[in-house]
Amino acid sequence: MAKDKNVAFSAGEYVVYPTHGVGKVVGVETQEIGGQELQLFVITFKQDRMTLRVPIQKADQSGLRGLSSTKIMDSALVTLKGRARVKRTMWSRRAQEYEAKINSGDPISIAEVVRDLHRNVGQPDQSFSERQIYESALDRLAAEVAAVEDIDHDAAIQKLESVLNKEEAA
Repeated sequence: MAKDKNVAFSAGEYVVYPTHGVGKVVGVETQEIGGQELQLFVITFKQDRMTLRVPIQKADQSGLRGLSSTKIMDSALVTLKGRARVKRTMWSRRAQEYEAKINSGDPISIAEVVRDLHRNVGQPDQSFSERQIYESALDRLAAEVAAVEDIDHDAAIQKLESVLNKEEAA
């Protein structure tokens, strides 16, 4: 289909856009923008009810990538099992760092956020913003796990939560 360096996706293929997560390529279209003809990947994000058009020439620069390999997803799950690393900096600063990790699109960085913000039974409750960031990271990681393992989103969330809760029982 469309080739630019090493970025080539076809209709029906799942891809990851760093700031939006897992989407599905529905096709390639040509549009005239500013007097120039551009070929665009058309990507839908079902969970956000959104369609994104990414110029094929800019796909690599934008961070658009294929789904992670099973090996990378396994590394992300191992990251979830690690000890939470919570810095003693102000929450606003940590929140910015967590958002940057989520928007990087890197499953291992996202797993770090999930791990660091996960609350075990008996731990103090999270603030509203902590909970929002945790849910956002969990949702983003689950979307890629679901696509890689060809399972539904709820099953992926259950799998991630069972990995997190095993640590609690240990």
